[in-house]
Amino acid sequence: MLVLALAMTNRALASDPDILSDFIVPTTNITKVDGTFFTYTGFRGLFDGLPKTFKVTKAALTEFPALDGQSVSYAVLQFPANGGVNPPHTHPRSAELLFLVAGSLDVGFVDTKNVLYTQKLQVGDIFVFPKGLVHYQYNSQPDMSAIAVSAFGSANAGTVSVPLSVFATGIDDEILAKSFKTNVHTIKKIKAGLAPQK
Repeated sequence: MLVLALAMTNRALASDPDILSDFIVPTTNITKVDGTFFTYTGFRGLFDGLPKTFKVTKAALTEFPALDGQSVSYAVLQFPANGGVNPPHTHPRSAELLFLVAGSLDVGFVDTKNVLYTQKLQVGDIFVFPKGLVHYQYNSQPDMSAIAVSAFGSANAGTVSVPLSVFATGIDDEILAKSFKTNVHTIKKIKAGLAPQK
């Protein structure tokens, strides 16, 4: 019984908690709850032009406090033509349901057996990235941008960037060189390439 209870407890902690009210109002900065509280305007003007590099605009718990306890969130992903990429990453607290609304995208994820699943999406296609698995999106079209909307089953799905978590968190260069069967010089070049542009 104890093992079963512990297994269920870990599972319950892996997702958004159930709430005991209709919605949660933050205790700070909210003086009145009306329709405005339940409205997110952060996507207004988003489709008026495309950024020069890949851009994600989120409507998650941080940006939209009304989502607290609701187990949902959105993100709009904008990919410039010819190489716009959302690098390999994971969402530890949710699956991602991606809906392509403009352009085309090459997408893929790797399962726990290291099997790669890929697909070329066209407008109107939907693709699911299972919870916690490494995945990516890439626009290979030379003259066409792409836009996708992603839905998550969590108000705070979290994002762990594989390149940044491996090469920009202070893991010793020697450990990385041995892990990737290369040399420290190559690791330093990779790290330099990931450094923020000034």
